[in-house]
Amino acid sequence: MEFRRAAVSFMLKGVIGVFCKIDNREYYKILSNNEPVILAINHINFLEIPVLVAYGYPLYITGLAKIETWKNPFFAFLFNTYHAIPIERGRAFMNSFKKVRKAVDNGYSVIIAPEGTRSKTGVLGKGKAGIIQLALDADVPVLPVVHYGGENIWKNIKRFRRTRFIFSVGKPFRIKFDGRPDKETREEMLDEVMGQMARLLPEDKRSSYIHQAELPCKHLEFL
Repeated sequence: MEFRRAAVSFMLKGVIGVFCKIDNREYYKILSNNEPVILAINHINFLEIPVLVAYGYPLYITGLAKIETWKNPFFAFLFNTYHAIPIERGRAFMNSFKKVRKAVDNGYSVIIAPEGTRSKTGVLGKGKAGIIQLALDADVPVLPVVHYGGENIWKNIKRFRRTRFIFSVGKPFRIKFDGRPDKETREEMLDEVMGQMARLLPEDKRSSYIHQAELPCKHLEFL
């Protein structure tokens, strides 16, 4: 399986490199982590997980994906290689929480997109509070990671241009709370997490979190 993971990472980098110019100069902040983390990333298109796992090799990185994705043989092979965690829409998330915890216990960092759905435009969308309970249950740091430029990929492909895909990585932090926060507290925590992601983006892509990005955080403990 290790050979397969190395070979798939090499193949993905080759394929991605045809269409994209990956600016991964801040990847050292990911690669320097000696323990599993939750990678909180903005969701623009389908490329986030392939790029992160390929360029993050040899780190063990996986992510969540819709269970329908496994119907595609290529994506099934890819996600099985990286032990991706299937999400069933309309079902309770408790089973997914358990799988995330199991992945973390097995040494994997897990990619979570708090927005839940693709923005397509690169503008940061409204976050969902599931990441808060995931981070608390998994008991691992959160590392904010954002990317931009990838929203132009389809336009650039039509013009036979490579797309510059820029990554920016923030400071790791833990969410400070004992037990299970109430709805209001979860929303406060979520705003702080989204603010840490927003501050890594250009101002025109921060959306409603543009002011949150500059506010102090009372629920986050930076490492």
